[in-house]
Amino acid sequence: MSVTVSGDIVHLTGACLVEDAEPLLLAFHANPACTVDVSGAVRLHMAVAQLLLAARPKVSGVPSDVFLRDHLFAKLR
Repeated sequence: MSVTVSGDIVHLTGACLVEDAEPLLLAFHANPACTVDVSGAVRLHMAVAQLLLAARPKVSGVPSDVFLRDHLFAKLR
């Protein structure tokens, strides 16, 4: 699983697949003020990306993937 919750931080690691959208949504419902750490994210399924864009959580870290860093997460900051 690419989505793990540690206290108030949701960690996205590796390739986040479509199956990871539901646990991410549940984490947002459980703690709407959570922070999403994207430093370990390598690839995101569009469902995960859309959820992040819709929820607009606080984001920490910088993904190593240039496209994610420059396009998706630039819009979340």
